[in-house]
Amino acid sequence: SKLGLRNSPSEVKLNSSAVLVVDQMTNKTILEKNSNAVLPIASVTKLMTAIVVLESNVPLHQRIYITKSEAKLERYNFSRLKIGTSYTRDELLRLALMSSENRAAHALARTYSGGVQGFVNAMNAKSKLLGMTSTIFTEPTGLNSGNVSSPKDLAILVDEASRVPKIRKYSTSEKLKIKIKNKLQNFKNSNSLIRNESWNLEISKTGFIRPSGKCLVMLANIKNKPFIIILLDAQGNK
Repeated sequence: SKLGLRNSPSEVKLNSSAVLVVDQMTNKTILEKNSNAVLPIASVTKLMTAIVVLESNVPLHQRIYITKSEAKLERYNFSRLKIGTSYTRDELLRLALMSSENRAAHALARTYSGGVQGFVNAMNAKSKLLGMTSTIFTEPTGLNSGNVSSPKDLAILVDEASRVPKIRKYSTSEKLKIKIKNKLQNFKNSNSLIRNESWNLEISKTGFIRPSGKCLVMLANIKNKPFIIILLDAQGNK
């Protein structure tokens, strides 16, 4: 069925199954393809994770240890954040948004007042509040394909995320050096367009698990106008 979606006719030949481009100022749709289709969103989830963390007003300087429960995460989970190492909540937030670090996102949710389940409830409550009617969150990382949304809903999420200066900054920062067990580790942005001079991005989040295909959401300034760009289930990075 997803392959069918990818091959749907659209004005421009698009490699993604579901696409939406919206002028953020006027809310006018510039381009759409299956924009109501509900698909797994993978790590695009982490934009909502960041919103919930920052709205809970928890101290960002607080240190959080990576535990066994972070290491239990599903496939695709290579991580340099080893069990027993600690980071500030602020560092974890930046690693989750910039490098799509799954253990970072999970540790942020685990240390929420209601634990992971309370955190997921807050994610779903926030999406209802924003009018994201097709969206369901089952966990905070995006590793689970139960996290689903539509391009229409994700345009709302990107718009909301763009109102939070820290999310704008961290999701588009190029790199971060962090000391892990006395060794400096270099983390970089998961979106290569961040390093491309011709793109001016205010929000960026990538996502990939096998069921979701390649996903990318952005707020890009094009000719000094902000455009929300949602691309779900693409075959390749290009």
